[in-house]
Amino acid sequence: MSFRLQPAPVARPNRCQLFGPGSRVALFEKMAASSADVINLDLEDSVAPSDKDSARANIIAATHDVDWGTKTLSVRINGLDTPYWYRDVVDLLEQSSERLDQIMIPKVGCAADIYAVDALVSAIEAAKGRKKRISFEVIIESAAGIAHVEEIAAASPRLQAMSLGAADFAASMGMATTGIGGTQENYYMLREGARYWSDPWHWAQSAIVAACRTHGVLPVDGPFGDFSDDEGYRAQARRSATLGMVGKWAIHPKQVALANEVFTPSDEAVAEAREILAAMEAAKARGEGATVYKGRLVDIASIKQAEVIVRQAEMIAG
Repeated sequence: MSFRLQPAPVARPNRCQLFGPGSRVALFEKMAASSADVINLDLEDSVAPSDKDSARANIIAATHDVDWGTKTLSVRINGLDTPYWYRDVVDLLEQSSERLDQIMIPKVGCAADIYAVDALVSAIEAAKGRKKRISFEVIIESAAGIAHVEEIAAASPRLQAMSLGAADFAASMGMATTGIGGTQENYYMLREGARYWSDPWHWAQSAIVAACRTHGVLPVDGPFGDFSDDEGYRAQARRSATLGMVGKWAIHPKQVALANEVFTPSDEAVAEAREILAAMEAAKARGEGATVYKGRLVDIASIKQAEVIVRQAEMIAG
């Protein structure tokens, strides 16, 4: 272990982030009633340029009028390469209620992007006397973003989560695909005449997880475009969870249950984790640093793994 301890991320449920365009007010109450842990109201890709102003006004009103319960309420602003983002930040921070929790910043390419938004947010909070400090989530969706992922993860104490935006990332990287997430038909290995499909997003996800865990940020998997393919969604979500990501986006309401299913530790997993902790406590009482549980060695590292599962289950239950 390095002398510098790995900071813990914010303790909040983040199994599913449900997206909905700010231009569709009729969806807001349904989103609030959903089982998603995080609500992302969108001002960016799902909103036409002619609707940006009205969508922003809709979202501001919804922070006052809609009961969002205990969910994390987040708004995805427009990218810093557009003429819309500064007005998104100014109007949201000056006019939204204290119920607004988070701003999602898309297409982040370097730490300076976060600094720019942070400076503006900090000035408005001070000027308006806002009591709740707004947190940030960023989306890595470019070659620059993945190249600078660690400096981005360390860019601001406001940063709580980081997601992979597969579609724009693929375009930026020049990937030969129009799919959003999942395995890709031409990304395969050949052995004895049989094709084996691997995961083209794996390395980028791993880089995001490592950067996030180094700096105490929640790593989140992004969208899965084919919302008719439940098993494909489950498969990608399980790969993401195995790598250390804490949740996944839902771009359709039916994906919420799938994300919650995958990113909620099963009763069996939690029971086994508690048994491992109990076995290690017994070993410690005997003056031993390791023991055997169900035929396999468990030691101090096993405690850390088991504690992750138990903490996650307790947080979700709470």
